[in-house]
Amino acid sequence: MTQTRTPFVRLALVWGIGGFALTAALAGGMNLAAQGIAKHDSRAPVTYDAGKFVFDDKANQGIASGGVVVVQDGLRVQSDRMLVNFTDAGQLEIQRITATGGVVVTRGDERASGNNAIYDFNRRIITMAGDVRLRRGTDTLSGGRLVIDLESGVSTVDGAAAGGSPAAPGAPAGRGRVTGSFTVPQGESKTN
Repeated sequence: MTQTRTPFVRLALVWGIGGFALTAALAGGMNLAAQGIAKHDSRAPVTYDAGKFVFDDKANQGIASGGVVVVQDGLRVQSDRMLVNFTDAGQLEIQRITATGGVVVTRGDERASGNNAIYDFNRRIITMAGDVRLRRGTDTLSGGRLVIDLESGVSTVDGAAAGGSPAAPGAPAGRGRVTGSFTVPQGESKTN
């Protein structure tokens, strides 16, 4: 059985300098150009700060725990624990970070949070899942999953987390739906 998703509404908003474009598709989630988070050099070196870091050379992975903070060109990822997959061809090259427990990704005035996240360095994609919240200034979006494409600068917020199914139409907000609030221009109102 195949299901066709047809977007009913496309809405473009520009948020300040650098622009933050929003495309809403009622049946298919919400897309936005995450200029704050995505606008960094995803090829820049990565620095770590953790309470403990254990390397497993045979498995080409490390486990960081104890308030882990990873920084890359102004992008900051923090969580309780991170699994780091790497290759070792003369020097360590990070392939993927899997963060769990209170994950927060920040850059500038943009902040994304969720239960867990995967930063795939080869694909240059950050995927967050579980009670995801995206905030830029006073504007907010909430959903089940956030995918940030660092190459294109486009992010997608879905109502359902990966593997979950969207809620039926008419279901309460926050249950398989993307919710949020945005500010609007406060120009002078015209009176008759």
